[in-house]
Amino acid sequence: MKKLFQEFKDFIMRGNVIDLAVGVIIGAAFSAIVNSVVNNLLMPPLGLLFGDVDFQDLFIVLKQGSETLPDGATLEMAREMGAVTFNYGQFITDLISFLLLALGVFFIVKGINALQAKAKKEEETVEEPTEKDCPFCKKAIPLEAIRCPFCTSQLGEG
Repeated sequence: MKKLFQEFKDFIMRGNVIDLAVGVIIGAAFSAIVNSVVNNLLMPPLGLLFGDVDFQDLFIVLKQGSETLPDGATLEMAREMGAVTFNYGQFITDLISFLLLALGVFFIVKGINALQAKAKKEEETVEEPTEKDCPFCKKAIPLEAIRCPFCTSQLGEG
């Protein structure tokens, strides 16, 4: 049992598991923000645009419940009466939430990729050497030198 606990502790303490946990927590918070934007900021104006409609109350009754639903019934009323409904309004809301969430994640990943590409490019940028080693005394001398200033050896053409 002690060995199992130690293996679990080692697993949890790995960097990638902790990174994943942080990602899930931030993702959940980001998802809550996106859902709030959709439900509280986007859908009400869209509902007004489509004739004072609450998108979450758009549904089709597939089978009546214990009582016939009155005109203008909400989805909550339909559920309370046991009606079987096709909730296309909720689907539209969820689809918009998903698309905004996917767009946000796309921009985050795009930004991270750009930063990584920039860092990689900086790593790959190698400065041209300005010095060479003298083959005789092994000291650093300018590339253009034809004679070593340290050992005075003749080096030939630059």
